[in-house]
Amino acid sequence: MDLHIRQLSKRYDGVAALDRVDLDVESGELVALLGPSGSGKTTLLRVIAGLLHPDDGRVLFGQDDATRLSLRERNVGFVFQHYALFKHMTVAENIAFGLRSRPHSRRPDKASIARRVQELLGLIQLPDFGKRYPEQLSGGQKQRVALARALAIDPKVLLLDEPFGALDAKVRVELRRWLRDLHEQTGQTTLFVTHDQEEALELADRVVVLRDGRIEQIGTPDEIYSAPASAYVFDFIGRANRLEGRVEHGQFRVDGHALPLPAGVADGAAHLYARPHDLALGEAGDGLPARVLSAYRLADRITLELAIPGQTRPLELDIVATPDVSTPAPGSTVGLKPLRYRVYPA
Repeated sequence: MDLHIRQLSKRYDGVAALDRVDLDVESGELVALLGPSGSGKTTLLRVIAGLLHPDDGRVLFGQDDATRLSLRERNVGFVFQHYALFKHMTVAENIAFGLRSRPHSRRPDKASIARRVQELLGLIQLPDFGKRYPEQLSGGQKQRVALARALAIDPKVLLLDEPFGALDAKVRVELRRWLRDLHEQTGQTTLFVTHDQEEALELADRVVVLRDGRIEQIGTPDEIYSAPASAYVFDFIGRANRLEGRVEHGQFRVDGHALPLPAGVADGAAHLYARPHDLALGEAGDGLPARVLSAYRLADRITLELAIPGQTRPLELDIVATPDVSTPAPGSTVGLKPLRYRVYPA
């Protein structure tokens, strides 16, 4: 089922939680809504679900306008961060709940419901857990059951609100890989909210980055990470360094050094952004002068924190730790050479 959002706005006490948002999701896509707290991602998900009504704009499922329909009328599957399983029901009863709650004219018979429950238990890899109660499950198992319950009604769209937020790091990694596999099997149109960049980049077909109720960028994980549309996206996604300088005649100038730029970058105050692994370390006098503030090792990576004259914040540079690599001592002076970078107006 295609999903179309048109000029959607939602305000709380005069403050825009969503500000004229447009978004198209193709049938079968897995799309992440990514942003910090207050960016509007959960509000957008709840408006799509019918849990909130917008002040302006429309929600379309295919060609059908669902803007004023209730949650039940929209037939969406919704999964919350904290599972929301019924403690007094077995796993099988939880999964069957949505089917059993349908009006009598649309309710499947008991045999059909039982077959659907067993099919979903197999799909979530818990085939023998139907008679257990939620308190007998781990956090990851509970979230799988919550997903099965949402899928049981054959929803037009599956909506997940921070689905792994209540789980520990190891289980999160395992479960999001499982969710990607599950999506490949079902082909369900899915939107999920997360503030975890790694989660969004690993799971999604496309990522929607939100900021202050507006969409900052939409793209594939590679596009979002490698070609950020704005300084905000570059700074928000992954680890980022920033150098303050000026663009003059096709070059970025900082502290007497010039770096080449592609054509079309306007002159004026600007910021250069680069990832820690896109900086190279040189001897003193080779590149931008930098003073080593600290050095720390994580597995096979050494990260240096560097101070650059005239800059308001230090930079981080990553080097691969090998037996022949010597780590510069804190207080020493080195050269810094940006290899890959992007420049945005200040």
